[in-house]
Amino acid sequence: MQGIVTGASRGLGLALTRALAERGWSLVVDARDAAALERAVGGLDGVVALAGDVTDPEHRFRLVEAAGDPIDLLVNNAGALGPLPPVGPLPALGVYPLEELRRVYEANVLAPLALVQLALPRLGEGARILNLTSDAAVEAYEGWGGYGSSKAALAQLTAVLGVENPGLRAYAVDPGDMRTQMQQDAFPGEDISDRPPPEESVPGLLALIEGDLPSGLYRARDLVQAAA
Repeated sequence: MQGIVTGASRGLGLALTRALAERGWSLVVDARDAAALERAVGGLDGVVALAGDVTDPEHRFRLVEAAGDPIDLLVNNAGALGPLPPVGPLPALGVYPLEELRRVYEANVLAPLALVQLALPRLGEGARILNLTSDAAVEAYEGWGGYGSSKAALAQLTAVLGVENPGLRAYAVDPGDMRTQMQQDAFPGEDISDRPPPEESVPGLLALIEGDLPSGLYRARDLVQAAA
């Protein structure tokens, strides 16, 4: 089985990459920081590290080419949180810099769709598209308008992809709160040690990758509980 996982140098992307490698998957993974990516996945059997930015068309092309044909799994995990001041929360929509919002949408909506478009001719019957969303896509949290609306757009794109490509499984999945660097960046100075590690969300993602659930929107927490 062959796949692509973006944003694999840390957090959920790394945890999922490790789990899939243990299951014998051949993976092409990326992150922007080449050194961090190599430290994270170097030595994992069947994993090829290809550093780059998913908003770069040439990098997306290289990912798909390196993954081969067919591609059985595409995981769009890489994304952008949004602009953070040196100390403080994400900006409210009323003062959100529009150029920064464009960057968030480029990373969280357009780049995942562009990667799907490139990979689509290689996605065989039953292949999985896994797009990582957030509860901020459905809940209105102060300061999360930029990130949340981009993830809502990604969820809707995923739903339409599932309808338009019935031979595939297109999943938008909310991994839940996790103890990751992105969470820490979103809450500077706060103690986030009460959040579960990203490894606790991985079984929910594997339930989608290895199971037979229809295309749709899921929460990793619900999938883990259903399997218990």
